[in-house]
Amino acid sequence: MCQTGPMTSSDTSPRTSQPAPHSPATIPDVREADIICERLQHARQETSRIIFGQEKVISQTLTAILAGGHALLVGAPGLGKTLLVTTLGTVLGLDARRVQFTPDLMPSDITGSEILDEDATGRRSFRFVPGPVFCQLLMADEINRASPRTQSALLQAMQERRVAIAGAEHPLPRPFHVLATQNPLEQEGTYPLPEAQLDRFMLQIPLTFPDEQAERTMLLATTGTQDALAQPVMTTEELMEAQALVRRLPVGEKIVDAILALVRAARPETSPDDTLRAQIAWGPGPRAAQALMLATRARALLDGRLSPSLDDVIALARPVLAHRMALTFAARAEGVRLDDVLTRLVNRLG
Repeated sequence: MCQTGPMTSSDTSPRTSQPAPHSPATIPDVREADIICERLQHARQETSRIIFGQEKVISQTLTAILAGGHALLVGAPGLGKTLLVTTLGTVLGLDARRVQFTPDLMPSDITGSEILDEDATGRRSFRFVPGPVFCQLLMADEINRASPRTQSALLQAMQERRVAIAGAEHPLPRPFHVLATQNPLEQEGTYPLPEAQLDRFMLQIPLTFPDEQAERTMLLATTGTQDALAQPVMTTEELMEAQALVRRLPVGEKIVDAILALVRAARPETSPDDTLRAQIAWGPGPRAAQALMLATRARALLDGRLSPSLDDVIALARPVLAHRMALTFAARAEGVRLDDVLTRLVNRLG
């Protein structure tokens, strides 16, 4: 059942704050929120039944979708990134499609193209053939194995939810989400994503190896005669209702202040920390603050709360900022890691 007050979280103990007196959001109907919270919990449980040992990853991915954004899943091959995306497509009732990114993939292979048709009378005309991007959940598998030109083909689709082909604009289905998987850049045959495209991903979610017990459970469950299949839990309409509810959740002034302080401290131009200014080459733009605001609301609703807390900001700081920052050459030469900088930023929140 949804709660407006404190609620025990799985990874941090939340600290609540009063809604801002002039917040544009309004407290939603509690009965409506209860129904949506119950469905979301069921969706998380059904996904966890298929994906073992990645509860935090599942929660963060659901948070990104619930907030209406895109997510970049980063990890070595074989950690279940592809299975996670296909499972979420089934659980959330979304029309999901998959594109395997390769070095020879062309932009038209994603967005679609026009072909020349000829009817029975010999009259010729161009017809647009939609590409796989015309879906509700696009899985961009190993996105950094394609050239930057092809990766950039997703920019307009991710930001504007439409594509332009031969001067004509074609709207994408709603909702539309991109869940991209990325192999570590240290592996051969990978290209770094353009900064503008990285900024379109609401969260960057790292995947690590499961613990021993989770891997044992995985071995027993996936090497038998039948594999477990995910079952639909929500419909597209129910998901869009939940996404609309996220934007109606009130946010306290202290949470807004914390988001602004965090994002501005991550920029060398506005950071009050001399050490951070010397270590950061470029930092997050306003889109990062927008992403953090929506993601904290979504995380709160996913946990059954009707207002985000400071702990939501702390928990989502790394996924929101990690792919929107870069260190200076001097900092890298001194052995400073981006995770060290993020830790310093988070610690400023107290």
